[in-house]
Amino acid sequence: MIPGFRNRETFATKKHFEILDGLRGIAALAVVIFHFMEWIFTDINQNFIGHGFLAVDFFFCLSGFVIGYAYDNRIEKIGTLEFLKRRLIRLHPLVVLGSVLGLLGFLLDPFAAPANYHISTLGMLFICSLLLIPLPLMEDRAFNLFGFNAPSWSLFWEYVANIFYAFILCKLGRRSLTILAIIAAIVLCVVSYKAGNLLGGWSKDNFPDGGARVAYSFVAGILVYRSNWIIKNRIGFPGLAVLLTLAFVMPGSQWNWLTELFVVLVYFPLLVALGAGSTLSIRWKTICRFSGNISYPLYMTHYSVIWIYGNYYLNEKPSTGELTLIIITGVITLVALAYLVMKYYDTPVRNYLIKKRKQGNN
Repeated sequence: MIPGFRNRETFATKKHFEILDGLRGIAALAVVIFHFMEWIFTDINQNFIGHGFLAVDFFFCLSGFVIGYAYDNRIEKIGTLEFLKRRLIRLHPLVVLGSVLGLLGFLLDPFAAPANYHISTLGMLFICSLLLIPLPLMEDRAFNLFGFNAPSWSLFWEYVANIFYAFILCKLGRRSLTILAIIAAIVLCVVSYKAGNLLGGWSKDNFPDGGARVAYSFVAGILVYRSNWIIKNRIGFPGLAVLLTLAFVMPGSQWNWLTELFVVLVYFPLLVALGAGSTLSIRWKTICRFSGNISYPLYMTHYSVIWIYGNYYLNEKPSTGELTLIIITGVITLVALAYLVMKYYDTPVRNYLIKKRKQGNN
């Protein structure tokens, strides 16, 4: 056993990694702030949170760790179909709501030019968004894979990763998984070098980049769990939150392709290992639980507001003072909305679907 790392017996009790939940919320908040700021600073090197998009890679790594932890020792028992049902119930209600909010925001945006799309095209875009089928038709939205809810691109790749896990990754030994991680890392290096960064995956022009991003980070997350790389430490949630935030606010440069690679290939898996092994004081438990609970709703419901804000910014050219007030108010409002969505939509819908699934299995 490697000194400083926990024995796999630690996992027998299936503890809940609340610090990792808290970090997930920090990452979701970084994405929201990044999306507000990128309208002002189109050059990520000028944006104080110009690397906020790397939060998605952290999500992928964290997802791989959690999926491995939760299902490695029981997917064979519950079966592939049951695993996929559980993941669908966990993820898809917010895919649907994000699509609905995105359509409403598109149709009701007071600052946008009149929609120049036939109703049949809008209907097709909406249905594909509901079903998580990429359809990059909206030129005025940079040919996003999902025009009504741009963040859905990462959910598409999350679904792909979950399917690969169910049919392939869960059956691989640690050595095979390590080889796969090395291959994925090499591919990611090529992607980052060619593009100059790791920002891709969300548009028709950089669609394959998303596959490279999820391939490495998801496998790395599983490998952290399978290899027992759970580092005991006393950094705690506040310290780890600062360490995670540093990745998002690191200065941009001509070496983005290299610094971002380091963050994704090394830094994020290390943070997951530290987060899983750190101690959580009682006073931070409530914050971590709240942060984890709203993270996914916040991520999946914020972008309809971002489009409205973006059109307002382009049309009205508000002052710096006005922008500061708008962004702060917007972030707080979106967090509150995420909480309401979690409490009155996501949790009840998932509980209902879980109940129906259990009834169907009996």
